[in-house]
Amino acid sequence: MVQDPAAASGTMIEKGRLLIRNIVDSAIFIIAVDTAINGHFTVLLSEVGSGNLSGFQALSKNLTDFVAVGTGAKDYMYGGKTMMAAHDPAQNSRMNGKADNSDFNAFEIDLFAGANKAGVSSDNPALISVGKIVESLRTQVVQQ
Repeated sequence: MVQDPAAASGTMIEKGRLLIRNIVDSAIFIIAVDTAINGHFTVLLSEVGSGNLSGFQALSKNLTDFVAVGTGAKDYMYGGKTMMAAHDPAQNSRMNGKADNSDFNAFEIDLFAGANKAGVSSDNPALISVGKIVESLRTQVVQQ
């Protein structure tokens, strides 16, 4: 356990979960400025632009839980929508349009850039494992 730099003093977090959250948050920040795909997240970007971080915090937690569970964590559960529902604007009003393969490719690039920004190299076995998990979701996320 380590001190959680994003929480009140004395709040502890598992070191592995902190790393996953740092990668997720870095990827979200990169996606936010990536004009190739940020148009899918206009609701989130509008909220953050007006100082409302609740959507960002919820997304960060859900994605952190999702990756943690996907990489074998037993102490967490992913409680978010299915990948298909989360990326379908008819089922998720926070999405602006359906993703195509080029959007998914851009997301993968941004995810690895986020990992690099968080200090994880692209050849790290854990990151390669996450990449394989993400790629396995392509048919659920790409709906166009």
